Amino acid sequence: MAPVKRATLVPMYRIAVIAAAVGLGGCVNVSAPDKPIVINLNINITQEVVYKLDGEAKSLIQNNPGIF
Repeated sequence: MAPVKRATLVPMYRIAVIAAAVGLGGCVNVSAPDKPIVINLNINITQEVVYKLDGEAKSLIQNNPGIF
């Protein structure tokens, strides 16, 4: 019988380690929750409008308040 080369033993050793790790590993279960997922988004949006009027437009608005 011919001697076994070390290069062929290394892959067998790795396969044995992987097989042992898989055999000893646990099982992971993923399932949907019983209750619906609720996401509360409390968003407050404020908008501020800043405008500048030239003197003529400002006096026109003051003299005619019902224009708008």
